[in-house]
Amino acid sequence: MASDDDDDPVVEEIDVYLAKSLADKLFLFQYPVRPSTMNYDDINHLAAKIKPKQQRVELEMTVNTMSPNYCRSKGEQIALNVDGTTYEETNTYSGKMMDKQTFTSIQATTNTSRYAAAVFRKGELHVTPLAGILQMRPSFSYLDKADNKTREREAANEGGDSSQDEAEEEAKAITVRFARPESEQARQRRIQSYEFLQKKQAEEPWVHLQYHSVKDGRSEHERQYLFCQSVDASQNSELVKTPKEYLTMLMPPLSEEKVVKPVGPSNVLSMAQLRTLPLGDQVKTLMKNVKVMPFANLMGLLASGTDYTAVMRCIQQVALLVQGNWVVKSDVLYPKNTCSPHSGVPAEVLCRGRDFVMWRFTLERSVMRKEITSIIKLPPEDVKDFLEHVAAPRVNRGWEFLLPTDVDFIKKHPDVAHRQQMLWLGIQSKLEKVFNFSKDDFMPKNCLQPVSVHVSGDQRLKMAQDRVQENRSSLQKDLETRRVGSGVHVKQEPDSVREDEPMDTSPVPNGSVNGYPSTSLPGFDHSNGNGDSVANMASPELQDFVTKTFRKHFVLTLNELKRLFNLHLASMPAGRSVFHSVSDHMLQDAVLLMRCRQIMVPFPAHTTASRDEQKVFGLWESGEDFDKHRRILFELFSKNYKVRRSAVHARLSQEFGDVPKADIDRVLNECCCSHGGMWYLKGTLQS
Repeated sequence: MASDDDDDPVVEEIDVYLAKSLADKLFLFQYPVRPSTMNYDDINHLAAKIKPKQQRVELEMTVNTMSPNYCRSKGEQIALNVDGTTYEETNTYSGKMMDKQTFTSIQATTNTSRYAAAVFRKGELHVTPLAGILQMRPSFSYLDKADNKTREREAANEGGDSSQDEAEEEAKAITVRFARPESEQARQRRIQSYEFLQKKQAEEPWVHLQYHSVKDGRSEHERQYLFCQSVDASQNSELVKTPKEYLTMLMPPLSEEKVVKPVGPSNVLSMAQLRTLPLGDQVKTLMKNVKVMPFANLMGLLASGTDYTAVMRCIQQVALLVQGNWVVKSDVLYPKNTCSPHSGVPAEVLCRGRDFVMWRFTLERSVMRKEITSIIKLPPEDVKDFLEHVAAPRVNRGWEFLLPTDVDFIKKHPDVAHRQQMLWLGIQSKLEKVFNFSKDDFMPKNCLQPVSVHVSGDQRLKMAQDRVQENRSSLQKDLETRRVGSGVHVKQEPDSVREDEPMDTSPVPNGSVNGYPSTSLPGFDHSNGNGDSVANMASPELQDFVTKTFRKHFVLTLNELKRLFNLHLASMPAGRSVFHSVSDHMLQDAVLLMRCRQIMVPFPAHTTASRDEQKVFGLWESGEDFDKHRRILFELFSKNYKVRRSAVHARLSQEFGDVPKADIDRVLNECCCSHGGMWYLKGTLQS
């Protein structure tokens, strides 16, 4: 300790005195709208007033109307708007020009116990506590006065138009009503209202003051009160303390209070308290504490006689369906602008990670913690927290979902289950973009994985042609059966055969192009527009959705089309859905049926686009003459991933001659987006 004192010697000792003469009257004025170098010391102060209880101050200062920075025409216009053309003693601006401005104070802080003003003189530091810190800002109340003048003139003009010779109105009977006695709750609400507070503030009278400049003799006299009037140590007991007393002031002892600890956890409401809350808050509180719960258990915890439909509506606002059980939403557990208690990770990132964990449990019963962590890239403590909410560790099986699948609820409420499935598809689409994965990467391990076999383009074309020849006979039989009038039987290929079959845009021997059946086919039914199983699979509602969507967007990837379809399903009222189990193939078939075509965009080899994002469809026939412009554009994009505007212009000019600029703008804006001087089909530009 001695060596430390030698290294850091005391240079000087300064006596500190506490001055109390101005302790209740000293205010610090701040002018935040101007720098400290441009003070108001030399400005003429016209008036000053204060409301002591509210610590509200108003100062009137002159404005230099002779300054080259002052606009005289604006100053005269403001004075005219505020005071009008007549001269009155109550006018704001007596010189018919805005020659003064008012500053109004607001409290910078309500607690000034830690602030003081200090003066250093002759080796002594004199400290005076501050009564308030006020920020002075310009007041624009004259604008309100100008508005009031305008309204008064308008009202006078309207009143002057009425005839002065109108007959006196007949006397009418009036009903006298007496106000009912004010309840205590109504009185408390009235006292806390903004209108009441404004009224109370207006009741305190202004105290008018006389302003003295910095160099005035009275100001110099008042500054002497900043020094302690008595330098006797006995009268400055606040600053003369023993080391033990000073330490006690810095670290006051903790007061021991006997508090009866509650029997239950402090963060859990009793059931009696819970049932006093609104139904939505009851459901939210229960789900936040339990995390995962079957719907039957939730109904058992609520009061008897609670409306079943209302609970169903409330639970969908705060929870998601996982394996027939309700799991609280991530944004309920991690509200906006909060962070992880373990790692400090923002709530937005935590919600994405937890949504991924819950989505995995919609696919399988068990997940591996190491695999989850490697994908969502969050600290292990947060991942463990996610899993402990909804799962339990099992030997050699990772983390298993806490509750068994509630099959009864799914069977009893298929509309709710279907709506929740659509919501999960929307969440899956977002997660795929954030974490860059595909759903196929997480198929259950016990599923048989197809063996990867390399097939050349010629072999694939030959296989497709063989299948067409095999199906031709069955199609012909179906046509003959239909003509005879017997029942219709449509052959449908299993999904496993079509799973890996790419869409072919080249003409094939069956007379169809890009998967769209030609009307010249022997099996084409002219009565309903098709002769294939596609029409039977695509319901009128699905066809209507596809038609409206492509007439609005013109170009869509399969991934974006699925997202729009899921949003369309989610927007439909519960129980009113007309779509049942629409697969990706059914959606693609409906697109091709509604006169759209797949555009085989040659994506670069290093692309990060998923398979669904690489499937691009465009509106081929809409019945407009402008269709031929889009076809030329699609032809360009079937050869190039990105094109320049000049290339589009040249190709259209080659085909149609002189093309107006408006047509080029239209076809590019309908089907493309631009980046870095290049144009890409919608949805193909990777971020």
